[in-house]
Amino acid sequence: MEYQVIKALHLIFVVSWFAGLFYMVRLFIYHVEALKEEEFKKAILIDQYQKMQRRLWWIITTPAMVLTLFFGIWMLVLNPRLLKFGWMHLKLGFVVLLLIYHVCSHLIMYRLASGHHRLSSIKLRIWNEVATLFLVAIIFVVVLKSNLSWIYGTIGFFVVGIFLMLAVKAYQKLRK
Repeated sequence: MEYQVIKALHLIFVVSWFAGLFYMVRLFIYHVEALKEEEFKKAILIDQYQKMQRRLWWIITTPAMVLTLFFGIWMLVLNPRLLKFGWMHLKLGFVVLLLIYHVCSHLIMYRLASGHHRLSSIKLRIWNEVATLFLVAIIFVVVLKSNLSWIYGTIGFFVVGIFLMLAVKAYQKLRK
């Protein structure tokens, strides 16, 4: 029973962490697009987006990441034999990459706040899809475990990535 409660809490915070990451990058996109507005409108929008980014990051996204890791580690302590499975190693590898994504997003937030941003709204849209790829990969690895043919899984991962990139490009053309 204890393990199932911890697993449920882990999943709740995983959902919260991803929700925060997805919305944060959307705020980055709006922030960058607001830079093209007239001065008065730009000042109001930028101030509001920066407030929203700070609150989302420090009240939801980062605490959800910490609690996701906490409950995930707790599950591994209660069931250490999970570490013997290849699918768990793959999942943990994706989690490490997701942590790097989290840190990079944190840096983007600070660069935007300091006015030293380098990414266009299109590049940020692509950045947003990277989190989607992590979500898809982690879910498939955990749900399918050893039943997953790694060749088909890898091909599927790249197909999803290509589809997402094409969708971003199509959106870019529609906007113009």
